[in-house]
Amino acid sequence: MADQRAKSVLLDIRNLRIEATVFPPGEAPKNIVLVHDVSLTLEKGKVLGLIGESGAGKSTIGLASMGYGRGGVRITGGEVILNGRDILKGGKEGFRKLRGREVCYVAQSAAAAFNPAHRLMDQVVEATLLHGTATRAAAEKRAVALFKKLSLPNPESIGERFPHQVSGGQLQRVMTAMALCSEPDLIVFDEPTTALDVTTQIDVLAAIKDAIRDTHVAALYITHDLAVVAQVSDEIMVLRHGRLVEWGGTRQIIKEPRQEYTNALVSVHEIEHQEQKPGTTPFLSVKNITAAYGRSHIKVLKNVSVDIYPGQTLAVVGESGSGKSTLARAITGLLPPEEGTVTFDGRPLANRLADRPKEDLRQLQMIYQMADVAMNPRQTVGTIIGRPLEFYFGLRGRQRDARVAELLDKIEMGKGFIDRYPAELSGGQKQRVCIARSLAAKPKLIICDEVTSALDPLVANGILKLLLELQKEENVAYLFITHDLATVKSIADSIAVMYRGEVVRYGAKSQVLAPPFDAYTDLLLSSVPEMEIGWLEKAIKGRRMASAGN
Repeated sequence: MADQRAKSVLLDIRNLRIEATVFPPGEAPKNIVLVHDVSLTLEKGKVLGLIGESGAGKSTIGLASMGYGRGGVRITGGEVILNGRDILKGGKEGFRKLRGREVCYVAQSAAAAFNPAHRLMDQVVEATLLHGTATRAAAEKRAVALFKKLSLPNPESIGERFPHQVSGGQLQRVMTAMALCSEPDLIVFDEPTTALDVTTQIDVLAAIKDAIRDTHVAALYITHDLAVVAQVSDEIMVLRHGRLVEWGGTRQIIKEPRQEYTNALVSVHEIEHQEQKPGTTPFLSVKNITAAYGRSHIKVLKNVSVDIYPGQTLAVVGESGSGKSTLARAITGLLPPEEGTVTFDGRPLANRLADRPKEDLRQLQMIYQMADVAMNPRQTVGTIIGRPLEFYFGLRGRQRDARVAELLDKIEMGKGFIDRYPAELSGGQKQRVCIARSLAAKPKLIICDEVTSALDPLVANGILKLLLELQKEENVAYLFITHDLATVKSIADSIAVMYRGEVVRYGAKSQVLAPPFDAYTDLLLSSVPEMEIGWLEKAIKGRRMASAGN
């Protein structure tokens, strides 16, 4: 049995040690250890889920399976054995032959991973053509088949689009197709469903499971969502601070965790938020907004009307491409609406951002979905958070630094991150820095665009609690854009459900989440992942039965 298992092992990581050097201003460079002697094995056709909080080392270990360290990260010890050989000894030429052929990577942020100057199809088939594993025609045929499997719109022609011409969720699915296209032995999935709405997430998860079954490919599945990892993984490894906490079968980890930290991850509860009744006068009122990108005649927002009241939260939910983020852009003036009005604190807002006074800019802040592309990579965390303190309040020197440290404490990072650059942060840490930057302006309304999607459950709960505490203290209002209905239940007072640019269901949380439901809202609610092994198969079966019934 031992010999058979040894033959089936695809990836064998032994005593992996990964370090990085940080350069604090005015101090000598310091070496820090990111991964402490971690070992794992992965068999062919199996999926190992890597879970843990932001900064646990999940992505760092995943990238090490390709022999790669990002942002000055160095592999300083251990072995990474893939297909029977230590890839760390192969040199640059060995890595070139390996990456995109034997092992592929699905990044956490598709927006930062695609080249904006090239069409999607050219990028999807690039690795397949470079390694000579298929002709152009065969690679494109394979890509179109994957587009269909991943439920992308217009699969025959979407490859002709550029990255900016598809939504964030659609772009993430195109990246999954790109990794599958070259038919590798191992795929590293780094939060592949982070940017997806729950209805699309089911299709992507089902496609990943099908691909593993059909091609016998193995996968490292990196995520902070235990409900998701329970659907796709055979085994789960729990990490914290770069160290192994617990490793076992999926059922054992979910049902019978042995370590206290694992139990905390599994047992994280929804936040109890008492729904607030709307006041008499809305703080922000959107009336009959219609908008389109460029000179397109296709409307991306169609006659949208919503209200937000002081100290309350309006959650906007819907699938990828439904118009949620576009509504936020229209409100902030980044996309001037063609029709309709936006009233803020009793006065009409200028349609264009450039025409709005400084005080309007301060009072209405936005936290973006893609933290990777929302920060200047050449600025430190202290500079990024300190900028609004200087711009709006004139704080400088020690006063500014003290306030930055206070904000870092509030987002559970601490002042030790002040001198770090974005490249030295995990995905979740980057998003928390963006949250702190928004809070620095002391706004009256914050538009939160998927702000907890990149965070592990424990940290996400902390952020939601922080936002609710700030709401009570400052009477700040939130427009909360999300595809996570658990988050909606935790923070919302009212809900707007969007579909294809229109609001299809709108009202108080208790009304929107109570039956009878329209068909689309019912689909959304039934698609929320549950921490139950086999839930995905049940959900897919339920969809098919509903489709047959319709």
